[in-house]
Amino acid sequence: MPGNDWLASKIVLETQDAVIFADRDEVIRLWNSGAEVMFGYTATEAVGQRLPLIIPEKLRQRHSDGYRKVMETGVTKYGRDLLAVPATRKDGTRISIEFTILLVRDGNAAVQGAAAIIRDVTKRWQEERALRARLAELEAKAG
Repeated sequence: MPGNDWLASKIVLETQDAVIFADRDEVIRLWNSGAEVMFGYTATEAVGQRLPLIIPEKLRQRHSDGYRKVMETGVTKYGRDLLAVPATRKDGTRISIEFTILLVRDGNAAVQGAAAIIRDVTKRWQEERALRARLAELEAKAG
């Protein structure tokens, strides 16, 4: 059986969740098959591009400011807490995603970038939104 490095690489590259790594400058360096399916870009198209590729236009500056702060401080709360945000696919459609990140550090503990483990929760978000709307409608009728 191949070594653990090979196995870990295979798991990361082939999992259905998106796994993305971006360096300190937001340049995408790893884009697995789950990211290809989720966002519609092949690894060849995405690697070398900047993270705003999948961030809705109106959120890009806020994201970049937050990312830069995390790279400078080495502190993020999204290592344990899920972050839920909208994202944009290659075809322009918006999806809802949840993710955690792992700060990747070098041997001197300096942050080199961030890896994100991402799940598409669009269907669940749409169902919850429909339920909230239905509940509001029923409460209005009852009130």
